[in-house]
Amino acid sequence: MVESVAGAAAGAGTATGAGGDAAADAAPAERVQARVLLPGAVMFAATVALVVVSLVAAPRAGHRALGVVIGVAILCTAAAGLATLVRAARLGWLVSLGALVAAVSAAGSRLALTHADRVHSAPHIVATVAALGAMAISVHGLLSLPDGVLGRRSRQVGAGLWYLGALLVAVALTTTAHVLAPWPAALGWLVAVCSTLPTVHARYLDAPAFGRQRMQWIAVGAVLGSEVILIAVTLNLLVAWPAQVGVLAAGATVLAALGLLCGVSPRLAPHADRLLVNLLSILGFTVVVSAIYIIVVRGLGKTPTGATDREVLGLSMVAAAIAAVGYIPARDRFARMATSFVYGAREAPDEVVRTFGSRLTRAIPMDELLLQLAESLRKTLALQSAEIYTGTGEVLELAVSVPDMGARSIVVSGRERPVIAHAGVSGNAWASVWMPTLLNGRAAGPIRVAPICHAGELLGTIVVARSEGAVSFSEENDRVLTELARQVGLAFHNAQLDTALQTSLDELRHQADELRASRARIVASGDAERRRVERNLHDGAQQHLVALAVNLRLAKDVVLEDPQAAVEMLDELGTAVQDTIQELRELAHGIYPPLLVDSGLGGALRPVVNRSPLDVELLTEGIGRYDGDIEAAIYFCCLEALQNAGKHAPDAHVTVRIWEESGGLLFAVTDDGPGFDVRSAQRGHGFVNMMDRLGAIGGAVRWESERGRGTAIRGSVPLN
Repeated sequence: MVESVAGAAAGAGTATGAGGDAAADAAPAERVQARVLLPGAVMFAATVALVVVSLVAAPRAGHRALGVVIGVAILCTAAAGLATLVRAARLGWLVSLGALVAAVSAAGSRLALTHADRVHSAPHIVATVAALGAMAISVHGLLSLPDGVLGRRSRQVGAGLWYLGALLVAVALTTTAHVLAPWPAALGWLVAVCSTLPTVHARYLDAPAFGRQRMQWIAVGAVLGSEVILIAVTLNLLVAWPAQVGVLAAGATVLAALGLLCGVSPRLAPHADRLLVNLLSILGFTVVVSAIYIIVVRGLGKTPTGATDREVLGLSMVAAAIAAVGYIPARDRFARMATSFVYGAREAPDEVVRTFGSRLTRAIPMDELLLQLAESLRKTLALQSAEIYTGTGEVLELAVSVPDMGARSIVVSGRERPVIAHAGVSGNAWASVWMPTLLNGRAAGPIRVAPICHAGELLGTIVVARSEGAVSFSEENDRVLTELARQVGLAFHNAQLDTALQTSLDELRHQADELRASRARIVASGDAERRRVERNLHDGAQQHLVALAVNLRLAKDVVLEDPQAAVEMLDELGTAVQDTIQELRELAHGIYPPLLVDSGLGGALRPVVNRSPLDVELLTEGIGRYDGDIEAAIYFCCLEALQNAGKHAPDAHVTVRIWEESGGLLFAVTDDGPGFDVRSAQRGHGFVNMMDRLGAIGGAVRWESERGRGTAIRGSVPLN
C-alpha cells in the first residue's frame, strides 16, 4: 500500500520499476529519458501554480509573511524533487509529491479564508487532509532514504502506520469542529521525524558511498535548519525577539531542500562529511549554550526590559561563562558522536593519517601496523577492500588485506617501477595500463592505487577499492591516501635502515671474530714456520757445514803425506759446498722465492709449473709488477692450489690464470678433476692459509666445485 503512493505519482513515467530506478540513479543527467522528466516537470508546474494561488488568494487576510515563506519553502522542495529525479527517481517522486500535496494544503488553507464558514468549507477540509498527507509523505521519504525504496517489511509497515494515522486524524478533524492548529501540528510532525532517526541512521551505515553522501547533505540542511530554529526560539524566550518564530521555522525548512539539491550534485556531493561533523558539533554547543542561557536568565525571573538591560547583560555574561565551561568537556564527546554518525566508525579519514603517525612512535610490529591501517581505511572510506603490497624487487607481495585475500603478488618490471613511483594516486584507467594484473578477478568498481615511495624508490603500493556502482573517490580521499603513502614509505625506509644497520653490525662482529682468529692463526703459523726453518737448517745445511769442517781438517793433515789424495778430497769438498749452496737456496725459496723479486708473478710461477708433475697451463698475459705483499699472496695461493690439485686430481689438466679486472688483480686455478661437494667439505689448512694471506691485504678467496665437474679456486685483491 505504501509503495503505491509514490507509484501512483510516477504513473507510466516509472514503468521500468526498481531496475529502471537503479539505472536512472547511476546514469548522467543528459541520458535520463524524457518520460521520466516530463511528468516531473508537469508536477513541478502544478506545484508552482498552487503556490501562486496561495499567495494571491485572500490578499487582505493576515499571516502574509508566513504564507510567502511557506510558498518559497514548497517551491524549493519541488525544485529539489525535480533535480533528484535525475539521480534517484523514486526519491525524486516522493519529494515532488510531498511538495505538491503541501502546495495543495497551502492553497486550500488560503482559499478557506474567503468562506464565511471556514472550518467546514471544502478548501479547509482539503487543506487539512493535504497537510496531514504531506507529513506522512515526509516520514515515508525519510524511511526510504537514500534511494526512495523502503525495502524491508518493517519499514513498509512503519510508513503505512503513519499514513493510516494521518488519515484517521484527518477524518476526526474534518467531521468535527476542531481545527488543525499550527503549533500542535508542527510538534506532532517533529515527533514523527524524530521517530524515524534510528532507522535512518541504520540505513545510512548500510548505504553505498553515493547514498551516504546524499544523506549527509540532507543532514547538513536539517542541522542548519535546527540551528536557526533553536537560536530563534532561545532569543524569543529571552528577549521576545524575533516575534514571528513560526516564520523563521518555516523558512528553515528551505535548508533541507537545499541540502538535497547539493546531495544530487556530482561536484558537491563528496564534500559533506567534514562539514556535517563540524555542524553537528556546533549544534551540540548551541544546545548547551541555549539551555544555560534559558535556565540562568528565565529561571531567575529576569528578562531584559527597559531599565533592567544592564542586569540582564550581567546575567547574559554569567550564562556565557557557564556555557563555555560546560561545553569544554562536552566538545570532544560531541565530536566523537558526530564522527561516528557520519562515518560509522570512530575516526574521520584524515584522522587515519594522524593516528598512523602516532602509532609509528610506538613499538608496534610493522605487520600489525599495516593491518590496523588497512582496517581503518576500509571503515572510514567506505571501501570494499583495502590492500597493501610491499617489495623492492620486481615482485610486490601482498602484505596485508582487509578482508583477507590470501597470497597475491604483482610483477613490476624495471621499466615500470619509476613510472609507478612517480604516478601519484591513480585510478582504474591508469591501473589497466601499468598494473593490469591488479584488476584481474576484481569487480568493476572504482579503485585507487597510491605508490609507497621514498626518495624516488618504489617500496610498495596501497590499493583501495569500492564496490561496483559506488561513486568515485574524492579529492579529499586522494589527499588522505597520498599522505598515508608518504608516511608508510618513510616507515618502510626506516625499517630498511634498521635492518641494514643490524646486518652491518652482525657483519662487523663476524669480521672482528674472523680477524681475531686470523691473527691467532698468523702468529701460530709464524711460530711453526720458524721452527720448520730451524729444523731444516739443523738437519740439512748445518750437517753439511759440519761435515765440510771435518773434511777440511782431514785434508790439512793429508796434504803433506799424500798430496794426490788431498787433491781428491778437495774436489769432493767443492762438490759438497755446491750441494750446501743448493740446499740453502731451496730453503730460501720456500721462505720467499728470489725469482718473485726479480721477475714478478709470471717469472716466479713458470719454473713451478715446469717442475710440476701435473699438466699445467699458465696464463699471465697483461699483468705487470705489483706491491710485494700482493705478489707474494697470489704466488703462495697459486702454489697451495697446485698442491691441492696434485693431491686430489693428479691426472687432471690444470689452468692457472692471473689477470687484471675492474681495479683488482684476480687469479683462478681450475682443474677438470673429480671435484667434491663444497657444502659438506670442511675448510682445510690450505684454504685457511689462502684466506688469511688474502684477507690481510683486503682480498678474498672462494672455492667452487661439484662432483664430476672439477674444482676452481678463485681469488681477488684490490689494487687501489
